[in-house]
Amino acid sequence: MKVNDVILVHNEAKAREFTRRIEGKSPLFICTVGTTETAKIPGLSAAGKYPELTDYTPPADVELLLLGRCKCILGVPVTPEGIPTPALITMSALKLANIPTIVACGGLRIKPSIPFLDLGGDHGRDIRTGAAVDNVEEILERARIAGENLAEAVDYLVIGESIPGGTTTALSVLLAMGVDAKRKVSSSMPNNPHDLKIQTAEAALKASNIDFGALANNPIEAVTHVGDPMIPAFAGLVVGAGSKTPLLMAGGTQMSAVLAVVSALRREALDNVAIGTTKWIVADKTSDLKGIIDQIADIPILAADLDFSQSRFDGLRIYETGMVKEGVGAGGAAIATIMKSGGSITQKTILDEVERNYEKLVGAKYMQTHVV
Repeated sequence: MKVNDVILVHNEAKAREFTRRIEGKSPLFICTVGTTETAKIPGLSAAGKYPELTDYTPPADVELLLLGRCKCILGVPVTPEGIPTPALITMSALKLANIPTIVACGGLRIKPSIPFLDLGGDHGRDIRTGAAVDNVEEILERARIAGENLAEAVDYLVIGESIPGGTTTALSVLLAMGVDAKRKVSSSMPNNPHDLKIQTAEAALKASNIDFGALANNPIEAVTHVGDPMIPAFAGLVVGAGSKTPLLMAGGTQMSAVLAVVSALRREALDNVAIGTTKWIVADKTSDLKGIIDQIADIPILAADLDFSQSRFDGLRIYETGMVKEGVGAGGAAIATIMKSGGSITQKTILDEVERNYEKLVGAKYMQTHVV
């Protein structure tokens, strides 16, 4: 079932009610960013050609959202195959509907050259150390305060994320909290490296002496040992804002780890929450977003019915093959744009704008990412 170009994927009645509540309304988009050394494990992420350069991906993503160009790198973040960051989709969608954006930082190694909310965290360590994130409680509390206040200022919130390696840290947190997520988290690559993700997550749990489900009621410890700094930042925003206003969690299977944390901290905060993603996530046979979410909370899932199959550019058409799929809140931003316009902005409108920005920022042949 669809409302305009938004697919009602899961819990259709609640999904339809959520679209009714946000149609024609003006949201604020928040991009929550962080980095983790886990992303530098070879083969784990397609966020950059060289794993060590993943530190630059989140700051470049949010510079693109706010400035329309990147300052910490030349060009835009691309995969090794030349596929541009989904921030290009997010930026294009938000511009079409004139949706304002702010950035919330859970912890970065490289800071972006834009204003951002500093939530008091540092970049994350490799989860295999068993000591992944410092100051989790402080990050959560600062984000909660920000969420409470931002919820009062706008009709609703759309919150996305950018953190390379995030599905692996999400898997680890889910397992620590007793959610069966093995072979269910998504990947930015068509050949989902489940074995490597599971191996990494199990090594993290072993280093922390954590059995499956041992931290079901202690999300702060779960994130501290095996998570990443984006998770408490995002979760705190939801805890603060979720009971006050509609809130669209914009992302793929990483959203399930945030949900698990929020559910354990303040379950009633999920009453106004929906997940907004892309059709590429829900069509992905190598992951199972619904299967994870059903173990945590009874919330709706929406998906932007984006279609790049007729794009003029190889770097965009390849999204239809299962590369990248989601990130930087692309699906949720597209949903918010479509709903704010009452359906006058369509999947074709969004593709046209993405192509225009692709041509300007990337070109017919992709520009390689270079650190400056």
